[in-house]
Amino acid sequence: MPFYFRIFDLIFSFLGLFVLIPVLGITYLTIFLFECRSPLFRQIRIGKHKKPFTMLKFRTMPAGTKSVPTHELENMKFSIIGRWLRASKLDELPQLINVMYGDMSLVGPRPLVTKTFTAYNEEVQSKIYNVKPGLTGIGSIIFRDEESIISAVTDEDPHEFYKRIIAPYKGELEMWYQEHNSFFLDLQLIFMTAWVILSPTSKLYEKWFKDLPKRNF
Repeated sequence: MPFYFRIFDLIFSFLGLFVLIPVLGITYLTIFLFECRSPLFRQIRIGKHKKPFTMLKFRTMPAGTKSVPTHELENMKFSIIGRWLRASKLDELPQLINVMYGDMSLVGPRPLVTKTFTAYNEEVQSKIYNVKPGLTGIGSIIFRDEESIISAVTDEDPHEFYKRIIAPYKGELEMWYQEHNSFFLDLQLIFMTAWVILSPTSKLYEKWFKDLPKRNF
């Protein structure tokens, strides 16, 4: 990875943390006072070259809740503000600390738990973490509503649906990112992330990135 990617990550993660201090502080205190005494959730994820690291998030479920992959969340009990934190992506903001530390980048494939990672085929598993995992990426943009997609499936086990339908397409998207990886593409994906948060139903990415793998569901 060229050095300017790392400089970009450092500058913008620092600026992001600085600008968002009020949001981070209010979110932390809200969880602390009304939910539990441990607002930060720590989980082992797979990083660059498959090296594990501890990823940070704001807690969206009661303390002590069993950790499960995203595609198994539809029946889990969220805290009072947990679903809102997830929908707004505010739960991901502590990962700016991971970016500053160097375990993550602003843009890249999402860092996965082992169970979700093994749903990819061998080619994707061997290549996906040739780059650092990211706070956002093409997979995060297109599957920003992954929980809703899976919860709508009623005629198949959610884990099997994820493995059969979602994982292969996510793998294609991440291979597309590897092939097109550039500083300019990362800037586009950062903008697109903000866009879909503000306009969740937007499909602007389909017009912007015309050579994306075709969605099969």
